[in-house]
Amino acid sequence: MNMTTKKILIVDDEQPIRTLLEYNLKQERYETISAADGEEAVHKTESEQPDLILLDLMLPKMDGIDVCRTLRQRGIETPIIMLTAKGDELDKVLGLEIGADDYMTKPFSPREVVARVKAVLRRTGDRIDREEENGLLQSGPLTVHPEQYIAYLNKEELEFTPKEFELLVYFMQNKNRVLSRDQLLSAVWNYDFAGDTRIVDVHVSHLREKIEENTKKPLFIKTVRGIGYKFEEQKM
Repeated sequence: MNMTTKKILIVDDEQPIRTLLEYNLKQERYETISAADGEEAVHKTESEQPDLILLDLMLPKMDGIDVCRTLRQRGIETPIIMLTAKGDELDKVLGLEIGADDYMTKPFSPREVVARVKAVLRRTGDRIDREEENGLLQSGPLTVHPEQYIAYLNKEELEFTPKEFELLVYFMQNKNRVLSRDQLLSAVWNYDFAGDTRIVDVHVSHLREKIEENTKKPLFIKTVRGIGYKFEEQKM
């Protein structure tokens, strides 16, 4: 995704500040969405999947610290720049400790905010590129380290049988591609069970039990009727 398509969530209870930031970010060809309170911020982060959040500290319903903490506890690693009228060093330290990526104190110039947004997106983008180079596989809250034979969902380590893990890795290496059962048999089992595609269905069922919140409405591994399966990419 290039810079012109990055989506920024602006969270502030003051309409003039939201309007000012929206205008300046759109001038830089960012897409913007906004929220006026903490609960709306959490909801929009999960539903809209922004690339970065500008998060005011003092918010109705749920303050910025609680929003940041909630998102990180749910495994959402979207970069966060915290905004506050406070100059209290404790707030800054606490915000950074619970997962904020940067911190700005009001009043600030819109130009400075845009510059910080660019810097944080560039920094986090470089990190993602390095992770891909290191073989890390990521899809939303699901992280897989093929070399270390470790997988995490919402930062909690998962346990798989060897074939379950191989199947998950193959799915994630082929995100958004429709894979037939025969393809999966060939790639993961080397046709040890040639013609017996039921073994694929059984392992997919086991995988779903471990990575899907609702196995009847899976987010990751979708069934493609009459063909096989597709692993759908989930944003952070």
